[in-house]
Amino acid sequence: MFGAGGGIGNALVNRLSTDHLFKHVVGFSRTSEPAIDLLTEESLKQAAAFAGAEGDIRLVVDATGFLHDKAQRPEKNLRELDPAKMARSFALNAIGPALIMKHVLPLLPRKGKAVFATLSARVGSIGDNRLGGWYSYRASKAALNQLVRTASIELRRRQPEAICVALHPGTVDTLLSSFFSKADLDVQTPGLAASRLLAVIAGLGASHSGGFFDQHGETIPW
Repeated sequence: MFGAGGGIGNALVNRLSTDHLFKHVVGFSRTSEPAIDLLTEESLKQAAAFAGAEGDIRLVVDATGFLHDKAQRPEKNLRELDPAKMARSFALNAIGPALIMKHVLPLLPRKGKAVFATLSARVGSIGDNRLGGWYSYRASKAALNQLVRTASIELRRRQPEAICVALHPGTVDTLLSSFFSKADLDVQTPGLAASRLLAVIAGLGASHSGGFFDQHGETIPW
């Protein structure tokens, strides 16, 4: 589990540990041992190697993601675009997860079901974009979706039973989305979001690899 320190990541680790679905459950965050930093490839490489040493890797979830902090908010219009802030969004939402795939996907077993799932966002869908705004977040998540799709094609050649997908967790009561949650949205607890995501993952087959799905298992347009 990459991003185990976040609301969804922590809930996923707790659920997997409680349900004893796997022999070992390993969570990586900025404070774990080993620690990860999405801006430092070596830390992601070390984490992947650490997980691989525990045995066959059958499930990897990348629950990292960046929307806003004190220094950066989602843009409302073109006038607010800032190249440094855009680059930061891409580094955290696309490049970091791509480097996780770089080091994790080759470690997935060659036979049997194995899943890599990264948390994308519906707002990263180009076809579903009706409101505009949030340029950097939308674009970086769209880039992540393309990276997942491309990686899945390479993965299929080497490990035909392995699965690589992007998942939209829905709106979850976490620090990432709480400031922007609206009263009419279906806001889930992290625990419920984790349960829904794991149910989707359980239902995935090799034919789903390279897809983009919501928390109910429905396909989201690119």
